[in-house]
Amino acid sequence: MVATHRFRVTAALGLAACTALFALGGCGTVAGPTCSDSGPATCVRVLFLGNSYTYVNDLPGTFAQLSQSGGHPVQVAMVANGGETLAEHSVSSDSMKELSSQSWNFVVLQEQSEIPSVAGSRSASMYPAARTLVDRIEAGRATPLFFMTWAHRDGLPASGMPGYERMQLAIEDGYQGIARELGVPVAPVGYAWFVVRRAHPEIGLWQDDGSHPTAAGTYLAACVFYAAIFRQSPEGLAFEGGLAEAQARVLQAEAGRSVLDLQAQWGLR
Repeated sequence: MVATHRFRVTAALGLAACTALFALGGCGTVAGPTCSDSGPATCVRVLFLGNSYTYVNDLPGTFAQLSQSGGHPVQVAMVANGGETLAEHSVSSDSMKELSSQSWNFVVLQEQSEIPSVAGSRSASMYPAARTLVDRIEAGRATPLFFMTWAHRDGLPASGMPGYERMQLAIEDGYQGIARELGVPVAPVGYAWFVVRRAHPEIGLWQDDGSHPTAAGTYLAACVFYAAIFRQSPEGLAFEGGLAEAQARVLQAEAGRSVLDLQAQWGLR
């Protein structure tokens, strides 16, 4: 396990700094404007607890810019280190310090990429940690929000999942189980990823390692969080995350539909 690091960077440096820190194994930020900068508008505070799937390409910052383009001022922060698990977050002084630093509206929980797909691992590690974290988050009157991630491009053969689709279905089962038990909403990024991969294979979502997201993958994730948190489709928002307009429009539309689809299928908030 990479030693835990904690970093704070300004909004202007957030993306570049987090990208550079990928090689170091961690990035924790308080990025973008604070809620005191939003004037009379209602500001939403969102804390992300995750790992490299959260900090690569600065997902919190991307979500913040997308939200601002939709007229929703937000303040975001994250504690995220390479390979960090929910079990590690549940005993991390950095995570607990950030969690208690202010009144959050949402706290995003992102498990390590493989654990949710392996029944034994999620039962032994993910689920107990999720219960502990959800209790702490709700005690602080924030809403916990699970970040359903995407499968590896080539699946997880060593655990009996030789292809992407089998691993993705297992990940969805993993998040669905704990979300139903605790009555916690889910941001179905992995489900939207599956939809986009099938309907728009020309859009590259994985980096060459077959695991981490491209800029398009991170933008798709931000769009899903926008739809899940604000209960609005991100379709038509001006912020495009540096993508071509046509590509951004596809990802906006698929994210909005995916959130509605999975909420209906699972009967979750």
